[in-house]
Amino acid sequence: MVKHVILWTLKEEFSEEEKFNIKKGIKEGLEGLKGQIPGLVEIKVVIDCLESSNAQVMLDSTFTDEAALKAYAVHPAHVAVADQKVRPYTATRSCMDYEME
Repeated sequence: MVKHVILWTLKEEFSEEEKFNIKKGIKEGLEGLKGQIPGLVEIKVVIDCLESSNAQVMLDSTFTDEAALKAYAVHPAHVAVADQKVRPYTATRSCMDYEME
């Protein structure tokens, strides 16, 4: 199994209300991919973080193997969500992929 974890910060130009709606859209879009992409075992998006956080959105996903993660990256359903709900609104992205023991 492979974990794929991403942390995003949103662009500062958005109001708090806009950020709330953007985060909801990211969560709904990415979690909606469950069952659509082969090898995607689990997907969860966290948008309610503590004030001590320096990221505003976290994606925590699990794949059967590295090949499934690579296929997810280019899958049309994932690309559509990323292009419409994530990339236009995020300022920074950090990613960590690792094999689970």
